[in-house]
Amino acid sequence: MNWKTENRSFYYALAPEPDDPMLDTATTALLIIDVQNTYLERPNRASLASEAERAHFDGWTPFHERMHGTVIPNIAELLGLFRAKGMERLFARIACRTQDGRDRSLSQKKPGFNNLLLPKNEHASQIVPELAPQGDEITVIKTTDSALTGTNLRLILANLGIRTVICVGIFTDQCVSSTVRSLADESFDVVVLEDCCAAATDDLHERELAIINMIYCNVMALADLKSLMKF
Repeated sequence: MNWKTENRSFYYALAPEPDDPMLDTATTALLIIDVQNTYLERPNRASLASEAERAHFDGWTPFHERMHGTVIPNIAELLGLFRAKGMERLFARIACRTQDGRDRSLSQKKPGFNNLLLPKNEHASQIVPELAPQGDEITVIKTTDSALTGTNLRLILANLGIRTVICVGIFTDQCVSSTVRSLADESFDVVVLEDCCAAATDDLHERELAIINMIYCNVMALADLKSLMKF
């Protein structure tokens, strides 16, 4: 098994192996999606009042272990490789332009996990320090799941001459997936690095990779991309 045969849904069970993506250094960009402080900071478990809250806290522990042990280190490595080669690096983060969040999309105003009030200048909305943008690296802010729908990212990528976008970040089944689908609809070639992404659970992560693979993107691991790009 390799990236050309893994992560396949029923739709693509009998499909031929895909060609290698076009990964020219001048037309390939890295897009880091929503790896923000708000998702990586946790309360003290002992401060939680109820057993339900503590159980929910424990349910998120594998996500945090994956982020700190795999995803953030892998993205940091990839970011360093792109910087060393002078390739374009872009960031997307969820942030509203008003303090009360009145400019947010409806999905970010509904109750539950996606009810996000992240004013653009506050600590919670910033990219985590390990991956902080440097120099003139471009960051777009959005109040939507897709990094294209709520920003001028499509125009930016076109102006930069980008044809292939390497997508990493969180959450695989939400903002990563929405961005990948939007990029594919705009005829960008998209690669998702499975060990540079995470969802709330491994099951959600793996199911979404199978859903988007082969139609909206090519799913592979960081090692596969490094081999293809001869990093």
